[in-house]
Amino acid sequence: MSALAASPVKITGIDTHKCRMDGREYLFVEVKTDAGITGLGEASLPSRVKITEEAVKWLEPRLVGRDPAGIEAHWNRLYYEENRWRDGSVLMTALSAIDIALWDIEGKRLGVPVWRLLGGNNDKPMRVYWSHWSAQLKQRTPEALGDLARETVAQGWTTVKWVIPRAESEQIRLRQVVSEIEGIRKAVGMQLDICLEMYETYSMRSALELARAVAPLKVMFIEEPVWRESNAALGAIAAQSPVPLAGGEGLLNRWQFRDLLEAKGAMIIQPDIVHCGGITEIRKIAALGELYGVEIAPHMWYGPVGHMASVQSMAGVRSYLMNEWDGANMRKMHELTGGTLPLVEKGAVRLPDRPGLGLNIDFADWKKRFPYN
Repeated sequence: MSALAASPVKITGIDTHKCRMDGREYLFVEVKTDAGITGLGEASLPSRVKITEEAVKWLEPRLVGRDPAGIEAHWNRLYYEENRWRDGSVLMTALSAIDIALWDIEGKRLGVPVWRLLGGNNDKPMRVYWSHWSAQLKQRTPEALGDLARETVAQGWTTVKWVIPRAESEQIRLRQVVSEIEGIRKAVGMQLDICLEMYETYSMRSALELARAVAPLKVMFIEEPVWRESNAALGAIAAQSPVPLAGGEGLLNRWQFRDLLEAKGAMIIQPDIVHCGGITEIRKIAALGELYGVEIAPHMWYGPVGHMASVQSMAGVRSYLMNEWDGANMRKMHELTGGTLPLVEKGAVRLPDRPGLGLNIDFADWKKRFPYN
């Protein structure tokens, strides 16, 4: 008897697991079934883990007793029908975790990886970039960044991004950013693509001044220079900036991305699969972005479940540019998943052939080593 012809699987409950690693909060979700198949999801939301856990528990009775298959129908029911007060970062993060877990269950039930269910292939590795790259430095100088760039290239990375630090004045900050990039270019030339996280800390005027200053140094993109809600301002900056704008990590669904795209506020969109509605919704956002001619580089700064869901969701997406990756914790998460979270080689990761998301996680061990307190 085939897997599809077997008796329907039923959801029996949802377990949640909180932990804190290196000062960062993580919330993982396990959707359990009567067939012994467990789906992994992630609902990590900085400083809001406890309330997000409650939102997951609110969704639990709306899933227990149901067949986990028909993921699109589950998404539509939970988003549109269960409560008209939908949306918001907490509820969308909870829905995202459930959606990711249901895709993991379906892949395991059918014995195929999620990326194959989505119509992707594994012909070539998926490009990723090291995020918050400079945070590991104890002393921040152009020379120190140059040395770090040499180490990073030697480790096989091709792209990095860091948050522009604040400074005493606007002009000091500008000179510091330019000198840091010059230090990297002097050390490794064009071997590293450079992306700058502006962290919503600029005005329209100062953002354009920075963009014009770093453009000769071939910066790949600048990210969220002003408040992410300011679509008109982002569009105005993008129209004049010699460096492409990226953004969207804080947007929660395709409608919000439509507003950003209509304003022409980004050439690279960055939905976060842990917050924007999971695998089901991020694929719709990618398709929407393709209509506007933009590329997609998903935001990711959470645990191994989020990482694997994000990169697998992009398999087969024509507009895929690269995926954000936690380079600093990559080897630790590789160890904590029994080697099932892939390591970066030549600036990319290879999708797994294991069913579902392909991850093995011992949550008891995680919580023992990184208790949430």
